[in-house]
Amino acid sequence: MQLHELKRTHPLTKKVRVGRGGKRGKTSGRGGKGQSARAGNKIRPAIRDVIKKLPKLRGYRFKSFRSKPVVVNIAALEKKYTAGEVVSPQTLAAKGIIDMRKGSTFSVKLLGDGELTKKLSVEGCFVSGSALQKITAAGGTITPLNGSGSRISART
Repeated sequence: MQLHELKRTHPLTKKVRVGRGGKRGKTSGRGGKGQSARAGNKIRPAIRDVIKKLPKLRGYRFKSFRSKPVVVNIAALEKKYTAGEVVSPQTLAAKGIIDMRKGSTFSVKLLGDGELTKKLSVEGCFVSGSALQKITAAGGTITPLNGSGSRISART
């Protein structure tokens, strides 16, 4: 066997160049150093940060089916009404004290915040105890709702 007749048992393979951003190599497309180059790297989705900022809603939440009455203080009646006028949900809406939307039915409750010097007639409204005292002290009258039973509420 001559020197020029020698053959390799394993042919020469080209050396793999690493770190060129392909599918394989030193960094395997991960780039250089930093969080994204590390094992177990997982960047949080942006929506998670938004969710984490929302407050926790604890406990049982039940919104009552019963609608609460719209609250009006005596001070508003003193400003908008003249002596002898009738206070009702319709007149309150007409004067812009409450917002009565088209076709809506709701109750109105008068509270005793403020002073009343005018004689007013109240119809179709719930009245707190302090409002009742102030309306009657000014010489006003209160008509019960639906013609039956007093709808005067002592609770505020």
